Amino acid sequence: MKKALFNRFSKNQMFYLAMVIPGIVFILIFSYLPMFGIVMAFQDFVPAKGFLKSEFVGFENFTYLFSLPDIWKVTANTVYIAVGKILLNTIIPIVFAILLNEVRLKWMKKTMQTIMYLPYFLSWVILASVVVNLFSLDGTVNQLLQAIGLQPVNFLGSNTVFPQLLIWTDVWKGFGYNSIIFLASITSIDPGLYESATIGGASWFQKVWHVTLPGMLPFIILMTILALPSILSAGFDQVYNLYSPSVYESSDVLDTYIYRIGLVGRDYSLGAAVGLIRSIVGLFLIVTSNKVAEKMTNRVMF
Repeated sequence: MKKALFNRFSKNQMFYLAMVIPGIVFILIFSYLPMFGIVMAFQDFVPAKGFLKSEFVGFENFTYLFSLPDIWKVTANTVYIAVGKILLNTIIPIVFAILLNEVRLKWMKKTMQTIMYLPYFLSWVILASVVVNLFSLDGTVNQLLQAIGLQPVNFLGSNTVFPQLLIWTDVWKGFGYNSIIFLASITSIDPGLYESATIGGASWFQKVWHVTLPGMLPFIILMTILALPSILSAGFDQVYNLYSPSVYESSDVLDTYIYRIGLVGRDYSLGAAVGLIRSIVGLFLIVTSNKVAEKMTNRVMF
């Protein structure tokens, strides 16, 4: 078998290389080459001088970064919003996938799955206008609240409500895609386990708790590990398209902070320093979570 595979590869190696090389070039240009920009975090970078002639300042950018009064508030906002998204984008798709698996009419199951999956294909540039039209002071939601005698809510301008709006709209956009992954994990569970549980007199909830969830556990761990590096991201495209200066206090995240400092304020070195710290923390979290998963389930994801 191995010899036949090797002979086939040797015979068609030029075709395989022709297919692989474009992908390798793409990764090198857009993933590895930009890593050289890390050097900006240790320089007083001036675009006109470039990397080679800009002054090397060591850790001065990091010292200045941690002395900024807003950095800890921005970090707290980022973690709060990101953790909320990770938790709900895991729990709600799991629940939806379990319930969807109980639907026996195939046309209804496929229809529901398609409807829930559609928002995932739309960018936040488009969805932001939908959210604004729904949740503005004169939007559809507030009109419904007033119709039943309640006071309108300033969803887009309240520092209390707006972070929740970010979390729940992100869940609405992404849970259809996540539920498909969890639904696939349910279909891979041995039906004999359910039959044994039924013979043993287990209720529906007991079968879900003792059969379905343990069978989904590797996928749940994988999705969680993949989501952890974004704990210091919180979704730039969503926040940038929805927030305003009135909610900076509660919803300004590291990505938007980097954008305003690095690009708008043209302090490229400070923006690079924030980005480097974010990447280091993300790497630490994903390695740690993988080790924890190995100890808990005797399985590793990478």
